[in-house]
Amino acid sequence: MTDTTEAPADAKSRLLASAAEAFGAKGFHGTTTRDIAARAGMSPAAVYVHHKSKEDLLYLIALEGHRHVARLFTEQIAATDDPAQQLAGMIRAFVLEYAVNHTLGRIVSYELASLAPEHRAEVLAIRREVITMVRTVLHAGNASGAFDIDHPDMTSIAVLSLGIDVARWFRDEGRFTPEAIADHYCRLALRMVGA
Repeated sequence: MTDTTEAPADAKSRLLASAAEAFGAKGFHGTTTRDIAARAGMSPAAVYVHHKSKEDLLYLIALEGHRHVARLFTEQIAATDDPAQQLAGMIRAFVLEYAVNHTLGRIVSYELASLAPEHRAEVLAIRREVITMVRTVLHAGNASGAFDIDHPDMTSIAVLSLGIDVARWFRDEGRFTPEAIADHYCRLALRMVGA
């Protein structure tokens, strides 16, 4: 996911960043193209000059958000052969991302029902890849004796839910830092798998 605190230079990217801000503030259905254009300092017609629709903006945000998480997980898996270190690295990166970029995390996680069916299918295919990466690590940990899990497939969903939910409740002015949350959630995830 990309931080939207700095305004991008080109119109297409500015509209995308403005859409993320507006969707984060009002939700997809509560946001109009006029809201998006106003946040970008453009006329409402500019949205359609640079993007097909409001839904297309949501699709681009969700697609890149899911691709970014898949890249983070791939990097963590490639960094070590130890399943416990892989899982800890994945959860730390995921939770940190969803705390630091919590507005985008909420959009990427909770607005998918607003996508057109073909866009939702594409994004959900990446989500399944991410879940499969976690499952693979959990099964490998179970097989090696590093983990003690009765239901690795179900546990993979529970472990991912920890990170996803951070985007819902985290606020910049809260009492926990993103780093503290990421570290704590790593410990929780390792306990969940019996590491």
